[in-house]
Amino acid sequence: MLPLPSILRAFSSPALATASIATQEGQVAAKPQWRAAIDFKWIRDNKDVVAANIRNRNSSADLELVLELYEKFLSLQKEVERLRAERNIVANKMKGKLEPSVRQALVEEGKSLKEGLVALEEDLVHLTDKLQQEAQCIPNTTHPDAPIGSEENSVLRRMVGSPRDFSFAVKDHLQLGKELDLFDFDAAAEVSGSKFYYLKNEAVLLEMGLINWALAEVSKRGFAPLITPEIVRSSVVEKCGFQPRGQNTQVYSIEGSDQCLIGTAEIPVGGIHMDSILPESSLPLKYVAYSHCFRTEAGAAGTATRGLYRVHQFSKVEMFVFCRPEDSDRYHEELIGMEEDLFASLGLHFKTLDMATGDLGAPAYRKFDVEAWMPGLDRYGEISSASNCTDYQSRRLGIRYRPSPSDPSQQASSKKGKGSTPTQFVHTLNATACAVPRMIVCLLENFQQEDGSVVIPEPLRPFTGGLYVIRPKSNQKLMEGMNTSSSFFPR
Repeated sequence: MLPLPSILRAFSSPALATASIATQEGQVAAKPQWRAAIDFKWIRDNKDVVAANIRNRNSSADLELVLELYEKFLSLQKEVERLRAERNIVANKMKGKLEPSVRQALVEEGKSLKEGLVALEEDLVHLTDKLQQEAQCIPNTTHPDAPIGSEENSVLRRMVGSPRDFSFAVKDHLQLGKELDLFDFDAAAEVSGSKFYYLKNEAVLLEMGLINWALAEVSKRGFAPLITPEIVRSSVVEKCGFQPRGQNTQVYSIEGSDQCLIGTAEIPVGGIHMDSILPESSLPLKYVAYSHCFRTEAGAAGTATRGLYRVHQFSKVEMFVFCRPEDSDRYHEELIGMEEDLFASLGLHFKTLDMATGDLGAPAYRKFDVEAWMPGLDRYGEISSASNCTDYQSRRLGIRYRPSPSDPSQQASSKKGKGSTPTQFVHTLNATACAVPRMIVCLLENFQQEDGSVVIPEPLRPFTGGLYVIRPKSNQKLMEGMNTSSSFFPR
């Protein structure tokens, strides 16, 4: 089987986005699309492998158009280089002492070459933008062990626990939330629209507890905590492999700007070292980031999306790793292992899946999903995923590292400025530690009691102010429950 290196080859950081172009009328044209250096030769030489990968991943990338544009690009680039060489020859001839008639002829020839070169260079810019636009649709290569096919072809990796055996009629989280006075979807619909919600009373404590629990547990494993920006540039969204605009985009774009609301902290964390060269000694860099997330959920409908399961705004704790290429498979295993440990510690029943190619997003080389049992919904629901994106994102974002020289003489030479070790692109990985709304769904539905109360798992209690059970409310006013003897914190 042919090796499947990443097809993206990033330029140096100044070339990741091109500058605005002044038109002949003195106006400033729109900024051309940012550019990733793509290994078109590898694509052309491995056309069948790339085509199969595109098919397996249900990608809309047009490989034939990419190759056609690439051949035009090579031809035009060759012509541009020929004219530049001729212009240089003419310029060199003019350096000596010449007869006026000869000099004038050279001036006219140089002017003609310059005009022709300007036109061709402009054509080359437009062609390059078109080539980039099409080629950036080609997805990452795929791990050879990833199952081929649609989502139902995903392979079970691990099953943890078993469904709880209830001796009473099970309620879903919507009914529980209503009876326990935890949510208000109706008021949120009036204020913001559908798929928004107010969390109330103990649900607020539960969200804050889940966030702090996840941050504390992941930080113990050497991950540095972050709170990220929640508005980012559209180009950063694109470089991370997401489409900020389009018919079914999941991204909220801010009208009249080049900015978007984030759908995951993966995006701002991925960009934190954009256009950087990191020392090898700093790797791996591990972050655990808290943010709000915003998603349009375009195309989502049906009973499976009711309540908190699929919403437009939610809180999430995300893990992210920058590492050396040879280490990414190992850190992928570490991330999914951490997710499994976290959810098992809460007593949840869940399964881990090795996701099939048809369910992989463009950046993912391999992805594991965690699906937890939700008894009120009577099905498994995704609560987490862990993806190895290899160098797909880092080549677009321009994140490289400089390997430490293995030869001491090379190190000494580098320090004296006589040379340096060539840089390489880092690998990036991301994994969800806690997507709060779906975790609340799991906790309410799995730990409900016959009397209508819900027991809080023991590991969360130190993070919820000692709250260990959510009980049905009496008709007392809310503020009466907020005093020193608050019913939120049973004694």
